Amino acid sequence: MAKTSTHHEWILEGIDCANCANKVERGVAKVAGVANSSVNFMTQTLSFEVLNDPENQILSQVKQKVHTLEPDVILKNKADGTLVEIGSKPVERDNGEINEGETSGLRTRIIRLIVGFSLMMAGIFIPLNGLTTLALFVGAYLIAGYDVLFRAVRNISRGQLFDENFLMTIATLAAFYVQEYPEAVAVMLFYQVGELFQEVALSKSRRSIADLMDIRPDYANLDAGSGISKVSPERIKVGDQILVLPGEKVPLDGTVTEGTSSMDTSALTGESVPRNVKPGDFVLSGFINRNGVLKVVVDKPFAESTVKKILDLVENASGRKAPVEQFITKFARYYTPIVVVAAFLLAFVPPFVFAGATFDEWIYRAAIFLVISCPCALVVSIPVGFFGGIGASSRKGILVKGSNYLEALNDLKYVVMDKTGTLTKGKFEIIAIEPQPSFKPEELLEIAAHAEAYSSHPIADSIKERYGTEVEEERIASYNDISGHGIQTTIDNKEVLAGNARLMKKFTVEIEEVNEMGTIVYVAVDRKYAGYLLIADAIKDDAAEAISIMKKQGIKQIIMLTGDSKSVGDAVAEKLGITEVYSELLPQDKVAKLEEILARKKKNEKVAFVGDGINDTPVLALSDIGFAIGALGSDAAIEVADVVIMDDHPSKIGTAMQVAKDTRLIVWQNILFAMGVKGLFLILGAFGVASMWEAVFADVGVTVLAVLNAMRILNK
Repeated sequence: MAKTSTHHEWILEGIDCANCANKVERGVAKVAGVANSSVNFMTQTLSFEVLNDPENQILSQVKQKVHTLEPDVILKNKADGTLVEIGSKPVERDNGEINEGETSGLRTRIIRLIVGFSLMMAGIFIPLNGLTTLALFVGAYLIAGYDVLFRAVRNISRGQLFDENFLMTIATLAAFYVQEYPEAVAVMLFYQVGELFQEVALSKSRRSIADLMDIRPDYANLDAGSGISKVSPERIKVGDQILVLPGEKVPLDGTVTEGTSSMDTSALTGESVPRNVKPGDFVLSGFINRNGVLKVVVDKPFAESTVKKILDLVENASGRKAPVEQFITKFARYYTPIVVVAAFLLAFVPPFVFAGATFDEWIYRAAIFLVISCPCALVVSIPVGFFGGIGASSRKGILVKGSNYLEALNDLKYVVMDKTGTLTKGKFEIIAIEPQPSFKPEELLEIAAHAEAYSSHPIADSIKERYGTEVEEERIASYNDISGHGIQTTIDNKEVLAGNARLMKKFTVEIEEVNEMGTIVYVAVDRKYAGYLLIADAIKDDAAEAISIMKKQGIKQIIMLTGDSKSVGDAVAEKLGITEVYSELLPQDKVAKLEEILARKKKNEKVAFVGDGINDTPVLALSDIGFAIGALGSDAAIEVADVVIMDDHPSKIGTAMQVAKDTRLIVWQNILFAMGVKGLFLILGAFGVASMWEAVFADVGVTVLAVLNAMRILNK
């Protein structure tokens, strides 16, 4: 029997170099028995699958490979924060508090920078003999960059060339060789300052996204009968009863058994309008209880709760890389070795070719060339940009399952939409009450509600729901449900007929037949026409706005598919401005129609299908981008769709497209800015115009600016 693969996720604590993350991803992928190796730089997560036995042996090889490539990285299990221990029980748990070692390390780096800078200033301004001055510069250099030198030597001994440590070491040693001591020390100092700023910027970006998705509950109030105790949400079981106090987050999905309250759902849906709940209503983890005290029976364990699924989706989304990310990763792999070779040629060819050229001059130029060449600005800022775009979407109640889908939204040209539950509310409701002159609207509604008192048909339910008052059954003397026609009953000693035109004709009641989209319930009292109620699956309030926004965003064709009748489908399409509609379709017909639409598109165009995610699984899977609308609490929708809109607003399709456009703009700004600045300074450095100072800006300065620019998407 074939062994099924096992999935593993490890935290790479301390990996703050995107190039190093890519190196780990490639290295783990080469381990025999490992598949789908992926490193999410933004969440510092390594995920992979083990295909073969013995599993422990393969896991040990993966661990060894990571430590070979990045010895300073601490490996932890993502699930529980324990250290990765192969073949033995994990021994240490991360409690989520600030690590004193990290704080101490930051303090040490700052002290090193201050001491190194002071020694450099002393070497520049204090008049001392040559050897003493050189000693000050060497001391400053070693204090500022001993860790860079150590990593470069260690990596070279392992055959790992062409990383930023190698580039900085060769460049600064070359500066020492040509006796540009202050510049050699300054490059190392400013490189370390830039690395510090880069780490701070990345940490701020990660925290910003964590703040946007701060929906994870810290505790649950378990009501065990003998009293209330605060426990971890993971410890709560299905069937347990919890108490949710005003101002607290709902920790797990469940059903209200006692109490009423107003719930803030904005963390999940992006909507500011509160939702009122009462006994019998379903509440989701991540809701915030605004006022009343609620007792809730838990329906799902925390691992299957809505909040856990959303957090996992957002966190893992940047692991699915957009094409531009994949290109830049490959580009960086070949770009750096090419630049190193170019620097070598720049250092040693001109002195042999050009008269008067000296080795010192061209080695100095080559050193500048090397400093500038580091690809960090490109490799770091692009995943930060996409991660920010995914975070910004999440804040608006839109879950995008990957950077690839966020990027693909920019190429969206065809949007195929289901009708029921997507453009319409998917629920019958009264949209018009038209009484005869002798009746008032509220009187006609009251009569109809009592006539439908004993019916469980959705049409009857919509009438009683609109009436909103308890039906007084003692007023009803007789009740006759006439199949295919309607209701004949006696209310307050008066005969009441409520049903379709056939019912009116059967009892010879003269009516004015109505031709409107929806179901008409005619009402007669003592065989005299009293008026009608128009009941339909109402169009969503923002459906027309959604169509308008998509057209403005450049969608070439908006198409509606529905299983409803042609007359209803055409009427909805006409109201919304949709020119292409296909009605009376079975599920397999929708698949066939979507295949026809997919055949129309050009090579780089994308087709999206928008549905409720429950009955539309085949077409959602078939489309280039599957949107699930109104997916709050719907496991099926969250599972199958590529983009999940948590509330019922189709206008958020346009919002998702705008976030995608803003993200692409920022990503390409960073690409052009980084490549432009680096290209310019590479040329200036090669011709001797740029010094080491400009080279440092072209490396670490550009990286920090690119990361800060990428973070702007969070404010979009």
